[in-house]
Amino acid sequence: MTDPEVDQPNSSLSQDQIRGVVAKEVILALGLVILILGAMWISTGSFPPMVVVESGSMMHDLDDGSVGAIDAGDLILVMNPSRKQIITLVEATQEENPNYNYNSHGMPGDVIIYKKNGGDETPVIHRALLKVVANSTLAGSETWDVSGTNITNVESISMTLDYNCRFHGNLTIINWIPTHEGYLTTGDNPITNGCKIDQLAATGQDPRNGLKDEFGNPVTAVKEEWVLGIASSEIPWVGSIKLLASGNHHSVTESSWLNLTFSVILLLAIPGIIEGIPKISNPEEE
Repeated sequence: MTDPEVDQPNSSLSQDQIRGVVAKEVILALGLVILILGAMWISTGSFPPMVVVESGSMMHDLDDGSVGAIDAGDLILVMNPSRKQIITLVEATQEENPNYNYNSHGMPGDVIIYKKNGGDETPVIHRALLKVVANSTLAGSETWDVSGTNITNVESISMTLDYNCRFHGNLTIINWIPTHEGYLTTGDNPITNGCKIDQLAATGQDPRNGLKDEFGNPVTAVKEEWVLGIASSEIPWVGSIKLLASGNHHSVTESSWLNLTFSVILLLAIPGIIEGIPKISNPEEE
């Protein structure tokens, strides 16, 4: 008959070993996460170094989404504005401009992350269309320049952008009188955004129908200090997990969920696949 007191130390030792293995794995996982975040921070100069896209305002393919564009559920690395000059769509579409043909996330110009009117609500990730800067060379009046163009010393801005609107030709800025320096922005989604830019007053339309801040005020041109970063590399689908946990996953497409599921299964299967590869011994070592 087995003495139960003899088996207890072995059972206790086995549990200690399991706890040790679990603790080791947890420490290794945390260390890996810290290492990755640290590397991203060093690379981008921003912390947190990435954002999760919550809405579909930057989507190009409205049904399935697309790798290379910015879709709901994507993780986007955020480059600190001090690390890189922001190139606008206007600069990237002017043939005489040194940044001509520059593209980012599927279209000309950079995508920026900014705070609406400098507020504290969830930032917006949209494309920078143009930048207006003050030019007070005319005595007694405030005039403006559009960076990267020949529009200088004007009291109001009117111009047609090389940006096709789905319903009515190219995007047009009409008699816009800026209140301060900054960027005009829009989402890439051709249905919900496009010609309906964030600063709607610049297109001659009622600004009450445009983007608003947390206090219900129309969004104005994005000042430099309101820019949190520039959208860099994209990690597709992974952010959908966070959106699902927070209940903000409604804009994530079915295709993104399928791609995420397939990617997770593949990652989990890789160790088994590697383990199943037959090993070839060296006859000289036998």
